[in-house]
Amino acid sequence: MNRSVVSKRSWPRWARRGLMENIATALIAIGFLMLFQPFALSLYSYSFVTMLAGTAMFIIVSKFPE
Repeated sequence: MNRSVVSKRSWPRWARRGLMENIATALIAIGFLMLFQPFALSLYSYSFVTMLAGTAMFIIVSKFPE
């Protein structure tokens, strides 16, 4: 059997690159919006952590199979 076929079958559907990259990108965008909103100081306080988590997630997820 081909290795790519075996690799695709071993990863669950929710852990594939396409969905997880979209979630990571959304997390980065949410952190960006939290950074530039003028209403709540607590949102501003957690904006960097949110963007950092999204960026780290994107870097890790980019290694996942399609």
